[in-house]
Amino acid sequence: MRVGHGFDAHRLVEGRPFVLGGVRIPFERGPLGHSDGDALAHALADAILGACALGDLGAHFPDTDPRWKDADSLELLAACAELARGAGYAIGNVDVTVVVQAPRLAPHLAAIRSRLAETLRIDPANVSVKAKSSEGMGYTGDGTGIAAYAVALLERSNGA
Repeated sequence: MRVGHGFDAHRLVEGRPFVLGGVRIPFERGPLGHSDGDALAHALADAILGACALGDLGAHFPDTDPRWKDADSLELLAACAELARGAGYAIGNVDVTVVVQAPRLAPHLAAIRSRLAETLRIDPANVSVKAKSSEGMGYTGDGTGIAAYAVALLERSNGA
């Protein structure tokens, strides 16, 4: 078994859609990023890659490459899951914590879990997504940013 940890953060700005775990959430600001800025998907991709010692998201999809401009981060996450499978690993379970003051994420967590499970091709029972606020402290608390932390447990596949 191998464990990987991932982290990502983005500034929230006007004029960008708020996408989290592949779900578009109504809000007046969204994450600024080269891709769609989905901090949850980015942190989870890094956790999966880290568990396999395959580098990080930026090494595979650099923000200097125009191909990834406004990319759908769930497509990048799916590609990272395929890299893990290609390296002989199966995704056991994933756990993500998102820290943001607003918008309220609770009404969207079931949809996010479902999209992640579908993208990773794992049972939704093996996907955990939690939302937290930082009680007004720092960039996640003053409304200027979002952060996500992820952990992934991967297991050697049979025959690998």
